[in-house]
Amino acid sequence: MSKPDTSESPDIGMKARIAALDLIRAAQAKRSGFDEAVANPAFLALSEGERSFARAMALLLLRRLGQIDHVIDKRLKKEPNDEVIDLLRLGLVQIGYMNVPDFAAVSTTVKLAERTNATRPYKGLINAILRGVLRDRAAGRDPLTKPDATKLVPDWLFQRWKIAYGEDEARGMALVLTEEPATDLSFKTAPDMARLQEALQGEALAPSVLRSSLRGDVRDWAGYGEGVWWVQDASASTPVNLLGDLTDKTVIDLCAAPGGKTLQLLAAGATVVALDRSKNRLKRIDENLARIGYQAELHMADAEGFDDSRKFDIVLLDAPCSATGTYRRQPDVLWATRPADIAKLADVQHRLLDSAADRVANGGELVYCTCSLEREEGETQVLAFLRRHKDFELVKMTPEDAAAHGAPAASVRPEGWLRLLPHQRSGGQDGFFIARLKRSPSRQG
Repeated sequence: MSKPDTSESPDIGMKARIAALDLIRAAQAKRSGFDEAVANPAFLALSEGERSFARAMALLLLRRLGQIDHVIDKRLKKEPNDEVIDLLRLGLVQIGYMNVPDFAAVSTTVKLAERTNATRPYKGLINAILRGVLRDRAAGRDPLTKPDATKLVPDWLFQRWKIAYGEDEARGMALVLTEEPATDLSFKTAPDMARLQEALQGEALAPSVLRSSLRGDVRDWAGYGEGVWWVQDASASTPVNLLGDLTDKTVIDLCAAPGGKTLQLLAAGATVVALDRSKNRLKRIDENLARIGYQAELHMADAEGFDDSRKFDIVLLDAPCSATGTYRRQPDVLWATRPADIAKLADVQHRLLDSAADRVANGGELVYCTCSLEREEGETQVLAFLRRHKDFELVKMTPEDAAAHGAPAASVRPEGWLRLLPHQRSGGQDGFFIARLKRSPSRQG
């Protein structure tokens, strides 16, 4: 695999590297830490080139963090402080995965070590380890090129995936981290996609889903100004694609931001009510609707407490979750998520499912999905829901159903729900769980 374009222009240097360190530390400190850090005024005060370089460096490091830490651990007799470890990580990501000259990767890292009392005494150690890796590479023993799948993700997560899906699947999932993800686009119509496929250098994944090999600002791509497509991972588009034609159907999208599924529902002909409890996220949905040329009924409200007695043909619940399935594009989720987060979010999902069930009309459907790879947030939730709600049954999906809507046949489980794993599609996809739950035509509650 070729290295992504992270070349360094002459005017980008130490400030960008210091910013990258801040991003990495924020990403490991807490969930959403990375997003908060890139929105910090100090980061935004950097030049566009510095921000771009720092962000690319930090994401690459997070993508390879497990492998890099393994290389560091093997070369240390005694572990130094965290600041030194961070500098070693920064040097190694440049040596292994960025278009930065080796001498620049080493010299700038040593210079960074000279900045503080915590790291200055270790600059000789840093220099020795980085140069030792370079010597190994020159001798054909590059420790950064051949990843060990078991070292790429946190051990507790790898063990969970191994138990849930088997070791081969867990290894395949982990190795997806080494691939730079392409950009998937959902289209208003299939003819729009066919018309723009060549200009977008795209591969059709589903009737209205295209994977583009283009890089850079999507606002410059063909069709953006026309408002005929929006960015949405192929897995994230699957729940709505499975529903087919929704003409004359009423739908409520309970956790709608950033709005991709809301746009899909509208494109399929539905009348849509969309909720989000965040004012800023709701504004983003509104902006996307305006660009695409659609209208929906928007409410800033909590999905569980939304005071509305209407019943809907379809209730879509893309529930808040640990988001461990999104690590291809957001590798920080692997390092900020803790086991306790999963249990806490599972309780939220339990309550949201019960609330969502009350909004489903007789004979209607509740579509439950999460971008988590953890069974507590997917399979376990649905089984428990069906025990609590005897008036619902699982709509079983087949490999033929999946293929018709662009989902890998391997994602269809014997129970009839979909478990999309990141390595099931060439080039990767987000991890997703999807279940369709139908309410009896004659029973309520």
